[in-house]
Amino acid sequence: MEMPKWIKRLMFIALVAPMAMCQAQTEQYQAGIDYEVLPQAIRTANPSKIEVNEVFHYGCIHCFNFEKTIHPWTEKLADDVDFQRTPAIWQSALEPYARAYYTAKLLKVLDKTHVPLFEAIHVNRQSIRSEQDLVKFFGQQGVDEAKFTKVYNSFGVNSMIGQAKARAIGYRTQGTPEMVVNGKYRVTTRMSKNFDGMLKVATFLIEKERKAAL
Repeated sequence: MEMPKWIKRLMFIALVAPMAMCQAQTEQYQAGIDYEVLPQAIRTANPSKIEVNEVFHYGCIHCFNFEKTIHPWTEKLADDVDFQRTPAIWQSALEPYARAYYTAKLLKVLDKTHVPLFEAIHVNRQSIRSEQDLVKFFGQQGVDEAKFTKVYNSFGVNSMIGQAKARAIGYRTQGTPEMVVNGKYRVTTRMSKNFDGMLKVATFLIEKERKAAL
């Protein structure tokens, strides 16, 4: 006599349920507790890689402090991970900093200016807020001032500013620094407790995305 279907279903559930529970228990970090799942995935710069996007701004002392932690971490990222940054622009006073970042990126001088700009503001206490202040600062770093001004006000930088503002809305950014992994997961110090926690959660999410792509 063939076993009734309802008994087969019960046996299947009895076998699968413990496996599902075991998998859930092995998840080191949980959505809604350690990180946020964005309601809609945001397009990444390179779909063939796992993107990690840091949201920051130069006037943020926490971002300056985070730089000391995140920089060595980015140096060890695997080739399938694409590290990006998005300058936060939730008020007009932050736009000059965002323009400075994108100008440096287009001029390929970020290695000369990124950390020094943080240090100028937070260590040396220089008042750097306007385009004129930034022209002077970049000149001191060996960047041609006329070239800086041209790129700073260019269509390319204007487009990047618009994209950064749209991305921050999609990321549901509420503070800095924050990280978004592959346009899907938002990582904050509030949920991850501290900078080291943010990087541990981000590492976990990178691996999660890596496994999901298999």
